[in-house]
Amino acid sequence: MAAAAVDSAMEVVPALAEEAAPEAAGLSCLVNLPGEVLEYILCSGSLTAADIGRVSSTCRRLRELCQSSGKVWKEQFRVRWPSLMKHYSPTDYVNWLEEYKVRQKAGLEARKIVASFSKRFFSEHVPCNGFSDIENLEGPEIFFEDELVCILNMEGRKALTWKYYAKKILYYLRQQKILNNLKAFLQQPDDYESYLEGAVYIDQYCNPLSDISLKDIQAQIDSIVELVCKTLRGINSRHPSLAFKAGESSMIMEIELQSQVLDAMNYVLYDQLKFKGNRMDYYNALNLYMHQVLIRRTGIPISMSLLYLTIARQLGVPLEPVNFPSHFLLRWCQGAEGASLDIFDYIYIDAFGKGKQLTVKECEYLIGQHVTAALYGVVNVKKVLQRMVGNLLSLGKRYGYNCVIYGWDPTCMMGHEWIRNMNVHSLPHGHHQPFYNVLVEDGSCRYAAQENLEYNVEPQEISHPDVGRYFSEFTGTHYIPNAELEIRYPEDLESVYETVQNIYSAKKEDVE
Repeated sequence: MAAAAVDSAMEVVPALAEEAAPEAAGLSCLVNLPGEVLEYILCSGSLTAADIGRVSSTCRRLRELCQSSGKVWKEQFRVRWPSLMKHYSPTDYVNWLEEYKVRQKAGLEARKIVASFSKRFFSEHVPCNGFSDIENLEGPEIFFEDELVCILNMEGRKALTWKYYAKKILYYLRQQKILNNLKAFLQQPDDYESYLEGAVYIDQYCNPLSDISLKDIQAQIDSIVELVCKTLRGINSRHPSLAFKAGESSMIMEIELQSQVLDAMNYVLYDQLKFKGNRMDYYNALNLYMHQVLIRRTGIPISMSLLYLTIARQLGVPLEPVNFPSHFLLRWCQGAEGASLDIFDYIYIDAFGKGKQLTVKECEYLIGQHVTAALYGVVNVKKVLQRMVGNLLSLGKRYGYNCVIYGWDPTCMMGHEWIRNMNVHSLPHGHHQPFYNVLVEDGSCRYAAQENLEYNVEPQEISHPDVGRYFSEFTGTHYIPNAELEIRYPEDLESVYETVQNIYSAKKEDVE
């Protein structure tokens, strides 16, 4: 009976949405339906916000059903911007109609600013003060960010210039927030030792578009701790670590009990879960991001050590970080509490090397050199984060590459020193040939001689952060310049089409 009423009423709704007058056909039939049926119809997804506005003006009953804090406007908001719902608590009173209006206004403002960036900053990189318009926006910042994400998720290979500047703005907004959190974190007392929290801030700063949170990463580590406890239970069912509650910071003092924890950890991490040091792709930046270390189960010494340290401390083993040259380590005290200790009273743990336990002499063998006792000392959170950032800045390799041209000169326009350093004179045509500005797939920008470039007969999209600054779309065979680049090189687009046509005509003849 109710289903039949819904079907019948749904036929009336389109007419009702177009004619708001109370005399509209079928209105009396509609308003006499049970409240839950009417609410179901209004939340069915077939009506727009404008439709709901018109429907609510027809009579008191529908106006009450469409009240600003009710289910109908909440559903309109949820359908339009589903990712924002996580910011609202089910118990909060929310004026959904007002939220809808504010979010819509923020979206219009965001698009207006993104559209202006290409004209303002095409000839130069966006300066820090270029974001002043954004900082002065009214309304919740999460609404503005959500619109930028919507732009980034626009269909396929189009609107590349919009996506480029939306990404720039989103990076700025999120990195500013993360930077503020990191500054507050670094102002903590020196004995505040949340190494994982600091590492997550660096991860978030370097990956501002990824959904990374300390809570999620801690939850993944907690699940590893549960597996270690399961293994530990088989070693010693009365082990004190098994009684620890989440969030406790108790430490076990007996060396034998600590050793049992480390044995269980090594089994779970390296044998069961297959974590390992990434020797094959050591210089990949992903090895330093904690969320990627957990996903890919591999990393470099410092990231593997922070994971190992965090798990050990949760289970009561007081390991400490050692800023050892060329290979980050952990140390495990073997001496009596309160005694005067030197570097030989510790065992050093190589988390990159499957938790191998090393003596001082073995640590020196590991890096192939003798080091002073000071380098075996423990370091605080700030020093650990400095090393992580230093590692990130030094990472990177270059190979043969794919690229896209975004500018050119009829001859090399660089100075004599650059020409000499780059050994341009060794080229058959030297500097008397066209040189091209190119965006390379590894994220770099280069100035390349024409004889060093060749057309790729199987073009691929270039994963470079500045592509959208110069191009609006990738067609599958070539990039289309945006309005600003086309003004700078007005005759080049025609030559691009001609080149593409010639290449593919030749390719077709070869196939035939």
